[in-house]
Amino acid sequence: MMNASAERALGAPVVVGVDGSGPSLRALDWAAGEAVARGVPLRVVYACLWKRYEDAALARDIGRPTTVPLAQDVVGAAAQRARDRHPGLPVNADMVFEEPEYALLREGRSACALVVGSRGRGGIAEMLLGSVSLAVAARADCPVIVLRAGPEDRAAPAARGHVVVGVGEDTKSAAVRFAVEEARRRGVPLDAVRAWRCPAHESTDHPLLAGEPARLHEERAAQDLEAALRDVPDDVDVRRRTVEGHARQVLVDASHGAGLLVVGGARREGHFGPQLGRVAHAALHRSGCPVAVVPHDA
Repeated sequence: MMNASAERALGAPVVVGVDGSGPSLRALDWAAGEAVARGVPLRVVYACLWKRYEDAALARDIGRPTTVPLAQDVVGAAAQRARDRHPGLPVNADMVFEEPEYALLREGRSACALVVGSRGRGGIAEMLLGSVSLAVAARADCPVIVLRAGPEDRAAPAARGHVVVGVGEDTKSAAVRFAVEEARRRGVPLDAVRAWRCPAHESTDHPLLAGEPARLHEERAAQDLEAALRDVPDDVDVRRRTVEGHARQVLVDASHGAGLLVVGGARREGHFGPQLGRVAHAALHRSGCPVAVVPHDA
């Protein structure tokens, strides 16, 4: 299931963007677990345009709650947090005085995966996705894992929970390959879901033909599912499901109780550059678990 891009990524680090906020600390803990599971280094990046930090989320790690810490304190404390929780994990850290979006996109060119929190210090509502997270997921060259908002000190280990992947018409999907490797690495089941719908114009009221169009669409979905999973190794426990409904809603429903939801990074050109398709956009905003957005050529 491994392509050329995956082979080049062997040994490449997991990169995590931090800013000292609660969501970014949760992303840090999750990324460290992911790096351990992959057997690769962890790279911690703090990108900002200011030298001083004005949030208290890292106060206890820095040990100076009554002062305004410098940017190097933030990235240093984040790196030490990862080392303390995972002794032996190679961790390197860097701070860049640059817009976070551009810094993380550059880091993603040499990463096996990018991990970011759903929102940073500028978030005004936990249910909304931050602009940096959304932009990185839409433009990165590598898989981007976005952690939805949650209690910062209760980040689930990367290996907990089954993996869900949305299967489309592309039978050689990079998202499926990524999901298979994640499930295999974690030793958890893979829930492969193919959503399907019967267009309204194909329905009929004739009693002898009732249900026939729907059956044909469901059969076609099952065929797509089998084709996409043809090369899955025998040691991966795969659950195949065809579900009637909009793909974005079907996958959001399937994400509850999962450890990771994997979706393809279909992109379209918008007024401000590449934008994610509807399925990935809905998953990032509404998923009940971390979401991995995988570019088609990853």
